[in-house]
This record gives sequence, C-alpha cells and structure tokens, in this order.
Amino acid sequence: MRLIWGVRVETTNDLFLGGKVTALQPAKGYRAGIDAVLLAASVPAKAGETVLELGCGVGVASLCLAARVEGVEITGVELQPEYAALAEKNGLTVVNADLRALPADLRNRQFTHVMMNPPYFDRAAGSAAPDAGRDIAMGGDTPLGDWIDVAIKRLAPKGYFTMILRIERLPEVLSALLGRIGSVVVRPISARVGSAPHLFLLQARHSGRAPFRLTAPLVMHDGTMHDADRENYTAHVREILRNGASFSLAD
Repeated sequence: MRLIWGVRVETTNDLFLGGKVTALQPAKGYRAGIDAVLLAASVPAKAGETVLELGCGVGVASLCLAARVEGVEITGVELQPEYAALAEKNGLTVVNADLRALPADLRNRQFTHVMMNPPYFDRAAGSAAPDAGRDIAMGGDTPLGDWIDVAIKRLAPKGYFTMILRIERLPEVLSALLGRIGSVVVRPISARVGSAPHLFLLQARHSGRAPFRLTAPLVMHDGTMHDADRENYTAHVREILRNGASFSLAD
C-alpha cells in the first residue's frame, strides 16, 4: 500500500522483459501488459535521441524502451496524477498534464520519436468501466484525433510516430494522418495464424514520402488454437517479451 497524492493505493511490483524491467502498478485499475512491450519494441530509437510518450500510465513502455536503448532520453505525459506519480517512482521523467494543454516547455520541444498507446475504446460507443482509472485509460474523453494532432506537432523533422491500438479504429487513425505525415506502415497483430487481427501497430515519419504499406501480421501464438494451459508464444514474440528484442514494422 502506497500513499499517492494523499490517497492510499494498493500496488504490485511487476516484472517485464524477463525481469530486466520492474514497475509499480496499481493492484486494481488499468495495468500495462503485452501491448506496452510490443510498442516499445517497435520504436526505432537510437542512443542520444529523444522520445515522448503520450498517455504513459505508470511508464512501462518507456521503461522497456530505455532498457533496450541505452542513452535515449524519454519524457512521459500522463493525465491521471496517481499514475503519473507511480511513473515517477518507476524512474520515468513524467509531466502530469492533459495532452491538449501541455506546459509551455513541452509545446516548445520536438522529439525524434513520439509513441502512444491511446485508449482502445471510443467512449461514445461503449459503457464506462467500474474503476475510474481504468475507464480513463481504456476510454477517456480525449478524441483520438487530438492524440494524433498533438503527436504530429511534437515530432521533429524526419522523426517517427509509433502507436498501438485496436484494429477497428484503424480507419479513424488513417483519416487523421492523411496529408499530415507520410511513410505509413501498418502491421496487424493476430493471436494465431489464420485468425483475424485484433490490434495493429502503426508507424509513420515526419515528411516521409514512401507509399503506404500493410505488412504481414505479427502472430502472437503457435498453432491454430489454444490446446493447453501453457505459454505458447511464437519464438519471435517470446524474444520480444522475455529478452527485449526489437522488431521492424516493415519486415
């Protein structure tokens, strides 16, 4: 139990990348998982570059990226003060702010990379979650177009924008990007070979001129069905989740 902003919050200390990363998370509410690790693995950052994560939560994606790329400078933005406080305890430089009202110092900066794992669901099309923190993280009230607008504005020339989201929101994302950023690559994510994608990773580049690419899905599990109560990630995904391997969306 920890005192966060005057409120006692029950937390857990969770391991990622085979124990290379540890992160405090609320025991109840929104908890980062595999999506954050996949996002971090797909960001093509190099030492000395700068990264902005919008909606960083407790900072798991940023922590995983920092564990893979030594010398990268990462800043997180998080709306919910309890999650921002935990991100700070986890070692992340974080700004507690609404992304639509960033402080002046952030509005005057540009980053080599902007990454985000925005709320999966359109709040206007679904019901609220019982836990307020989880509801904001999963639905929120900031339109997806605003997330994308802020990401593009904070991106340095030739910089990369990377995001992960549910597949049904892909048309909305592509519409928001149209005419504003180029070299768009989309990689669907499927549970198994032959199954319909449920998520996608997208990457685009400031001033990019390459044509749009839709690549083969990243397949999470071996086999065509769940056949036993055991972990059965593909070898590729296991390297990402356990050993912090990177991967390119264009492969």
